[in-house]
Amino acid sequence: MSGMTIAEAPPRNLPRSTLAMIAGFVAIVVLSLGTDQILHTLGIYPPWGQPMRETSLNLLALSYRLVYDTFGCYLAARLAPRHPMRHALGLGALGFVLSSLGAAGAIMQDLGPAWYPILLALSSLPTAWLGGRLADPSRS
Repeated sequence: MSGMTIAEAPPRNLPRSTLAMIAGFVAIVVLSLGTDQILHTLGIYPPWGQPMRETSLNLLALSYRLVYDTFGCYLAARLAPRHPMRHALGLGALGFVLSSLGAAGAIMQDLGPAWYPILLALSSLPTAWLGGRLADPSRS
């Protein structure tokens, strides 16, 4: 039998779990906002605060955010002292809540098509699951 038994499982480590979640969250935010800033600076995106209505630009933003969300949840799972999938999905749940709040604000301010922030929120848990699965492929 491969793997650890219950007696061999690593002890709980709240500080390390917290740092794993923070590292994943920071990775997502820094990568997302950094890419946004580069695309704004290059003139690909309109200036900050102006609506971005072009479908192609919203699809571009959604595509790299899906990758970054998956990576951040992967990172949280890899750094987790135990239960990597639980850490990835916990970060995904946080992403869902924050993205849902962001979606409500973006829709109210008419910053672009409503489908973009809605899809961003709805993709939070699937990308979290994928990140957790990539971090620990022996489990599902």
